[in-house]
Amino acid sequence: MVAELPMKSGLPREVEVINTMFLLTAKPVIYLINLSEKDYVRKKNKHLLKIKEWVDAHSPGDAIIPVSVSMEEKLAGMESDAERDAYCKELGAQSALPKIITTMRQKLDLISFFTCGPDEVREWTIRRFYTAPQAAGTIHGDLERTFILAQVMKYDDLIEYGDEASVKAAGKLMSKGKDYIVEDGDIIYVKAAEGKAR
Repeated sequence: MVAELPMKSGLPREVEVINTMFLLTAKPVIYLINLSEKDYVRKKNKHLLKIKEWVDAHSPGDAIIPVSVSMEEKLAGMESDAERDAYCKELGAQSALPKIITTMRQKLDLISFFTCGPDEVREWTIRRFYTAPQAAGTIHGDLERTFILAQVMKYDDLIEYGDEASVKAAGKLMSKGKDYIVEDGDIIYVKAAEGKAR
């Protein structure tokens, strides 16, 4: 049965089979330690060291992130970014959510690529080591089956040159085939047998 399953990433086949079972015990763990707002701001709590020692002994390599749920709830209830920024500046602490999201994506080997057209820009989340056809398949299954090539722009190139035409004029718009491994932040135009999908 294992030999019949296609590889979906650069992972070993055994890992691919286990991943189809959605076993919680096979997933990486991130320990979120809820602290009072006061303890979160001063970055101290009498239990943190004991928790870290336990995680290091029983679950080495797993991440520990302190968070103040009460503070996050206050921030979520604020109406503007300016209000949130002012509150964080007054406290001398930042929201833990960006770190939680970034750590979760790293632990689960998730990356993003983008598609864009005249009306919208869309982010797609995929597993690291996906090939261009596999990434196209997250947009629509037909794009994976009928994939011809991907035109790829790097995010940094788009920022540097300002628009797609300038990136293309600078020779930075690349045509990639079926073996191309998508990188985090790629902007991809998929050409498939039916036409071009953005």
